[in-house]
Amino acid sequence: MRKSQISKNVEDDSQKLQKVIAASGRGSRRQIENWIADGRVSVNGQVAHLGQRVSSHDEIVVDGAVVETATANAPQVLVLNKAAGLVCSRRDPEGRGTIFDQLPRLQDSRWVTVGRLDINTTGLLLVTNDGALAHRMMHPSTGLDREYAVRVNKKLDDDEIAKLKAGVEIEGETMRFSDVRYYNGSESNFWYHVALMEGRNREVRRLFDSAGCTVSRLKRVRYGPVILPSWLTVGHWSSMQTDDLKALYKMLGFAYPKGAPSKTKRSKIAKTSCLIPYPQLDKRPAPKR
Repeated sequence: MRKSQISKNVEDDSQKLQKVIAASGRGSRRQIENWIADGRVSVNGQVAHLGQRVSSHDEIVVDGAVVETATANAPQVLVLNKAAGLVCSRRDPEGRGTIFDQLPRLQDSRWVTVGRLDINTTGLLLVTNDGALAHRMMHPSTGLDREYAVRVNKKLDDDEIAKLKAGVEIEGETMRFSDVRYYNGSESNFWYHVALMEGRNREVRRLFDSAGCTVSRLKRVRYGPVILPSWLTVGHWSSMQTDDLKALYKMLGFAYPKGAPSKTKRSKIAKTSCLIPYPQLDKRPAPKR
């Protein structure tokens, strides 16, 4: 192959530096642009600059650590039914179990969680090897809500529900549910389904606590258009179907990336679709990759 052809192939393979680092799950593009400006990023041993493009042949280092890029991997999203007692950190200083202990290993990239759940909360947790997808789903501007099934020790009256939806100031922050629906209950066990937009630290528990309720069970059942399938047992995960993946990328305004075929075992692929219609996304502007 002639030198000009080699150069052309490298150029065609190139991407913006901040995009490649974001895809590894290290941060948002804006954060990474600040890191580049601060001289924290190097490419092939040279300090990187804003606007730089890189290819799969380049070595990228952030704060002394080599970035493992995911250019050779097809996108994956794992749907996990998280068990209680597990943390969402990669390592826990207290030695508690982590959700990453049960996930399959990736050779050329790493898993990134789409949001987190506290140690006592169970249910839907999404994990992906596409950091840009994870950041897009978590960013408030995308407008994805989260739905939880909650068991509490008392039944709320109409005024209390209205207050939780209007907004409650808790420790200097205004928190609110975008929706509250009563399901059933008796004595000291009452079930609600609630939705909120951001899911700040222990927000569901803190909101119910402000209404004089104690939460005894908390389970996430939906994240935006992705639902927790009824057949997925606690502590197990399943890989999202390719058709669902492509639909999710389209919903979020992303082009479906090409990569090497996934090696997920056939038995681990979702039995049914995990997506529901989510027309709110049609009103959002398409993001820049």
